[in-house]
Amino acid sequence: MENVKVLIWGFGAMGSGMANMLLKKQGVEIVGICDMHPDRVGKNFKEVLDKKDANHPDVIINNDIDALLKDTKADICILATDSFTKKAYDKIIKLLEAKLNVVTTAEEMSYPKAGDPDLAIKIDECAKKNGVSVLGTGVNPGLIMDLLVIVLTGGMEEVDHITARRVNSLSPFGPAVMEEQGVGLPVDKFNSLVEKGEMAGHVGFKESVGMMCEALGWNLEKFEQQMSPIVTDVDRKSPYGFAAKGDVAGVNMTGQGWVDGEVKLDMQHPQQIEPQLAGQDTGDYIIIKGNPEVNMAITPEVDGGIGTIAMCVNMIPHVINASAGLKTMIDLPVPRCIMGDMRKMINK
Repeated sequence: MENVKVLIWGFGAMGSGMANMLLKKQGVEIVGICDMHPDRVGKNFKEVLDKKDANHPDVIINNDIDALLKDTKADICILATDSFTKKAYDKIIKLLEAKLNVVTTAEEMSYPKAGDPDLAIKIDECAKKNGVSVLGTGVNPGLIMDLLVIVLTGGMEEVDHITARRVNSLSPFGPAVMEEQGVGLPVDKFNSLVEKGEMAGHVGFKESVGMMCEALGWNLEKFEQQMSPIVTDVDRKSPYGFAAKGDVAGVNMTGQGWVDGEVKLDMQHPQQIEPQLAGQDTGDYIIIKGNPEVNMAITPEVDGGIGTIAMCVNMIPHVINASAGLKTMIDLPVPRCIMGDMRKMINK
């Protein structure tokens, strides 16, 4: 049986991390990489990863996705370029029309009908027409503040209220996330962008709430979210971000989902670079009121960088095996770390 063949589109912090992880896996092979960064284009990906001795065929990073799709045979593409469905849409359609299955890190794609129902329908139709499937996933949304909550309710008779709180570090993420979270901005600039609706903050609350409501059979009547700056009192530097003392080191996101006229879902997500410099411990916390009550705490947090990388890689066989169409994490088998030969997990 041939190796599972993977194309990677986007070779920043997440895409390169996925390549590193794939190098450690059995029965899977990277067959193409597309990236626009001039420091990476034309180079062997093993050189960029500083893994020149890796037991893997050479792959030269290309900035022409059309050429890659024409000349490269792949089973699936990991798309690690965008956060928003609208920005990822044309890329996803291009991949689906090339009859490639897709896993994307775009947060809104975890449950795209929450924000872009028309595009979700078009993506689903295109995937079905071409006999492939597409999934948006990551550590959050995709696992911690939605799928894990859903799984925990499986041992309950009834659910009255859900609180999901994730206190995490932004340090593993790349420049796009730094910009979305306002890292390094003066406070007044951050607040101005919030007032204008131009500050993204955490992307995915609406999607997580929508996914949980669908899974539980709740009718989501209203969703709201808020954001405020986390201001640092010391200089902080991460691999892809810097916040000087007095500037914004991250964002505190809160969100609420209304069911039956009351708030049934509370989302709390303070995230910042280098939180330990402010004495902040990280962690993931889920409180589900009902019968029986469920309380879960993971400290420190499930690492956001490694977690997102692992979710995308570990879902590869499930996406390949899935029936054609747009999928969410509640449509597919539960994620698990694949320690054996990935080829043995492929059904078709």
